[in-house]
Amino acid sequence: MSEIIKTEAIVLGKLNYGDTSCIASLYTKEYGKISAILKGGRNPRSKMGLIVDPLNHLQIVIYNKENGDIQLISSADIISHFGKIKEDFNKLKYSQAILELVKKLTLEHEANERLFRGTIRILGLIDSSNEPDEILFGRFFMFFLKETGFELQFEECTGCGKTNLENSELSYNMEMGILCHNCRVNHIESFKINAELFEYLFCLKYSKPGKMNIGTAERAIIFMEKYLMHHFPEFKGIQSLQLFK
Repeated sequence: MSEIIKTEAIVLGKLNYGDTSCIASLYTKEYGKISAILKGGRNPRSKMGLIVDPLNHLQIVIYNKENGDIQLISSADIISHFGKIKEDFNKLKYSQAILELVKKLTLEHEANERLFRGTIRILGLIDSSNEPDEILFGRFFMFFLKETGFELQFEECTGCGKTNLENSELSYNMEMGILCHNCRVNHIESFKINAELFEYLFCLKYSKPGKMNIGTAERAIIFMEKYLMHHFPEFKGIQSLQLFK
């Protein structure tokens, strides 16, 4: 037995299936991540084959089969296709990295409307904002860590409880957390956090204005990627950032 469902979705990816069809990985507003077949989607004359394409924000109708892992797409209409992203190499790189995080690190059928809305919002900003793509991606990455249960803590040294860690050399131990200048010498350093990087990460987490240096933004992404790899062993890093170099 199946039911007809209508929802918003972001197309995370698409692969060929059979001779003429394809399977789309979708992140939906109400149903989380799902897979759905688009019959005839590889036919050059298929309008839906063009619509159901990675990065597109859609309104879709699906035949949701009970006890079925793969659903059937009945119709799809574009809400936004983020045209500027697809014309800009750097924007595309970081947007694909966003899709990759959502695709690899969210569970099937686990809805998270905040994450869905946050993903749509950041893609819209990358598409339309003049703010550097590295910084926008860093904001999403920090938000994504929180929404998936891997929130970073910077409020106090995990060794001695010291607060006000600004303007000093720090380190991050992946098991313990942030360590102040004094405590860092007594524990294994997983990642060095200088004063500039600490300020930047703090600003990302609390959405505060601060110094936005591209080099620091890239180092922050590397740090968050290593942090996620440590706490999620199945995750081997953001491949999109390597492929688009």
